Amino acid sequence: MKNLQHLQSPISFDARIAVTSISFGKSVLLRDELKQAFPNSFFNEKGRRFNEDELIAFLKDADGAVVGIEPITDLVLRNTSQLKIISKYGVGLDNIDQEALKRRNIALGWTGGVNRRSVSELTLCFMIGLCRNVFRSGYSLKQSKWKKEGGWQLSGKTVGIIGCGNIGSDVIQLLAPLKCTLLVCDILDKSEFCKKNNATQVNLENLIAKSDLISMHVPHTSLTDKMVNNKFFHQMKPAAFLINTCRGNVVDQSALKNTLIKGDIAGAALDVFAEEPPIDEELLSLSNLMVTPHIGGNAKEAVEAMGRSAINHLLSFFNDPHK
Repeated sequence: MKNLQHLQSPISFDARIAVTSISFGKSVLLRDELKQAFPNSFFNEKGRRFNEDELIAFLKDADGAVVGIEPITDLVLRNTSQLKIISKYGVGLDNIDQEALKRRNIALGWTGGVNRRSVSELTLCFMIGLCRNVFRSGYSLKQSKWKKEGGWQLSGKTVGIIGCGNIGSDVIQLLAPLKCTLLVCDILDKSEFCKKNNATQVNLENLIAKSDLISMHVPHTSLTDKMVNNKFFHQMKPAAFLINTCRGNVVDQSALKNTLIKGDIAGAALDVFAEEPPIDEELLSLSNLMVTPHIGGNAKEAVEAMGRSAINHLLSFFNDPHK
């Protein structure tokens, strides 16, 4: 999509823009830039995600919306007939009923991969932190327990990347200096990318069985729902780690909890959960699980890039004389 940032000032539009995303609304910079172009913008000031009824009430008078991970369902769209465009803040589209958008001739503004480096850096952080026992040893020391268990180096280990799109491919590039053996599993042919990046595309079973670390980078679809399940864990090496920074429902959290309690794998790191915020305190308390509150794509630079992408899609849409 062409860059329309130069349109943000002095041109402005009368359209009412509803911003449901909490993190977009927290950014003074993004709020100001959106208000310059769309003075009638309004924001989610509740500090929490709307439920479906609240979402309908918030969007009912809007011409356009900037949405994050809120569920844009057929029911929501049925009750917000004035909406002309949904502009995505972020990259995942699993929360948006795209068929319902098409039926109602509502546009979708979206740019893939805009937050890739933010997520891939957190993934690398998890990999190093798990391997070197940073998280568990640091937590023990804060409890005045001096346990010198330094784990093992990530360098030279076998890393499995499930999903080699924008983020998965960026993780592979970040790993290049560490000379890891890189395995890729993807529904698309990634042979050319693998050839250029010293990786090997394999089937899922081979990747699970051979990897010291497995990192998930797939969208949540009917094919990937709870694809990391008991069978998956039974195939992993006992000393292996699982990392999930994509979507919470890709992992069966009950199966993960039981696997970690039994010590059948070395540990895991999650940035995403089936329910957010997560309420399973037993899972969260496990010493061999590292967790963060869905901050993968939330680095300052990524927030601004995702926000400006969403604004630019709105600008492009409402600047079209045929709209």
